[in-house]
Amino acid sequence: MENDWKIYTKTGDKGETSLIGGTRVPKYHERIEAYGTLDELNSFIGNLRDQLTDVHLCEVLLRIQENLFTAESELATDPQKEITRSLPFLSEDDVLELEKEIDRMNLHLPDLNSFILPGGHPLVSLCHVCRTVCRRGERIIIKVASEMEVDEILIKYINRLSDYLFVLAREVAFLNKIPDLPWKPDVFNK
Repeated sequence: MENDWKIYTKTGDKGETSLIGGTRVPKYHERIEAYGTLDELNSFIGNLRDQLTDVHLCEVLLRIQENLFTAESELATDPQKEITRSLPFLSEDDVLELEKEIDRMNLHLPDLNSFILPGGHPLVSLCHVCRTVCRRGERIIIKVASEMEVDEILIKYINRLSDYLFVLAREVAFLNKIPDLPWKPDVFNK
């Protein structure tokens, strides 16, 4: 049996795409930029998960990837249209899971006395790449929310996710016996 489904639709050849609900928007639309940035983050997290050996961390990252797809679908939905299909949504429990994981890792991590520099190990650096892409996504989502409806839980989840990714970078460094790289500003020698 031949597969009739094709990856290319040709409907975006003129620089437009559809939101869930059918509304056509330019591919530079803020909602597209928001969910595209979360998709980029999801890919980086997949890269990170593929390289980690800690089973628990990999399981948490997989749930985060699933939640990011949920967030992407929320951002891709036109809030002005009636949606006829059921879509998943993030919940307060998803935010609480991130907080629980942050607290669990922080129990054994050394106290922070200064800002830390990304680096020290490729996996630590990749965690920081994930964190910064997450922060960019958060900024874009907040801009979208200033102009149209965005679920507050989604914003809260992405904010907490960037915190989680920061602590995860420290956890990965700790597990690999890599000390934090403190930022030592040379303000007195300028």
